[in-house]
Amino acid sequence: MSYARYRPHIRATLALGLPLIGSHLARMAIGVGDTVMIGWYGVEPLAALVIATSCFHILFFLGMGFGTAVMGPIATNIAAGRETEVRRGTRMALWLSAGFALLGMPLLWWSEPILLALGQTPAVSALAQEYLRIAGWGLALVLGQLTLSSYLAAMERTAIVMWVTLAGLPLNLFLNWVLIFGNLGVPELGVTGAALASFTVQLFQLVLLALYAAWLPEARKYALFQRFWKPDWHAMAEVARLGWPIGLTMLAEGGLFVASNIMMGWIGTQQLAAHGIALQITAITFMAHLGLSNAATVRVGQAKGRGDRAWMRDAAITVTAMSLVFAIIAIAIYIFFAPGLVRLYMDPNDPQAPEIVAIGVSLLTFAALFQLTDAFQVIALGFLRGVQDTRVPMWMAGFSYWVVGMPVAWALAFPLGVGAAGLWLGLCVGLTLAAILLMARFWRGHARGDWTRAAPTV
Repeated sequence: MSYARYRPHIRATLALGLPLIGSHLARMAIGVGDTVMIGWYGVEPLAALVIATSCFHILFFLGMGFGTAVMGPIATNIAAGRETEVRRGTRMALWLSAGFALLGMPLLWWSEPILLALGQTPAVSALAQEYLRIAGWGLALVLGQLTLSSYLAAMERTAIVMWVTLAGLPLNLFLNWVLIFGNLGVPELGVTGAALASFTVQLFQLVLLALYAAWLPEARKYALFQRFWKPDWHAMAEVARLGWPIGLTMLAEGGLFVASNIMMGWIGTQQLAAHGIALQITAITFMAHLGLSNAATVRVGQAKGRGDRAWMRDAAITVTAMSLVFAIIAIAIYIFFAPGLVRLYMDPNDPQAPEIVAIGVSLLTFAALFQLTDAFQVIALGFLRGVQDTRVPMWMAGFSYWVVGMPVAWALAFPLGVGAAGLWLGLCVGLTLAAILLMARFWRGHARGDWTRAAPTV
């Protein structure tokens, strides 16, 4: 295999993937800003923020299936010249995302009794509900952003997604500084201020993406917002058919980490704070793989539209190799820079800081163990979404994370007494099994078989 064969794929993947990685990192940086600034505000508010954002993300993971589902079909339909199908699928994905967000809002509004039933402390549960009663209204906004980002990414307009996300970062930091700590004459609002800042930034970003999608000359032929209020029941059913397994797959993986947050709260507040910090650090490096996974969906979807299986295989090999390089870099960062990274999240004058830093460093050691498998499972999901294979991967992911990974995590942490480290070892087991099953399905199935049958008209 010559390098020249893969050079066009490398260039195209970087052109697509780097802005997507940048947008994911910028979105992550907004979350990091919230965590760092609340961490400096207090340990108990930090624990509440970890739990609150976990609850928010449970619904986000489930609802993001609709916006994620249309990326592959849009790329396929553009490559095949089916302009009407591009508009139909994207529009109904926006409808489904908004409807889902409204249905999920009551769970966030009355989250305190749910958290108390899950064993969280009264103080942390009350603060978490305070946050979610404001931030929860942003669920429809972020799901709408996701759908528009998929639409633009499928047209290889990923740079605008990155710039819009980056524009929200300084705004979020400024609003946090004002609202959390009570600067510029504004009352000190703590976690409520963080929620207000997040909602404002999400609204700002959605408006910018919608304006760009409406303005973009090459996208005007799709008339995305023309008669937006008119339902398209067939397209809605197709998006739902592809989207709900993706949402459940996302929920299975995201829920694994959310459940680990809840169980870490059973161990102690310091452990929960350290766990939240370590998870956010690993999430930052994971954004590289997520961006490449999105690029993989577009590239494989384009290959499906052209009916070119060899081109698809070469594109998939390129993305996998790039993800491997990023994983090796992440492992080196965790091994050599863990103490300094964890300290960034803590006030050095906080008497609890040394113990939280020590716990966080130990957890990052375990995080290095699952970098490769975490990368490969999300890349495999990107491949499979590109060929619109979503239902069987859902079952594979659910089995790996919940039938294997979570029981192992619970057994190691509690009956066997390993504690926080046991939870992370269980995560590693679940992610490893998912990577093996999902990669095998793509390479032994779609990459070898006849996948050039007609795509769904979404």
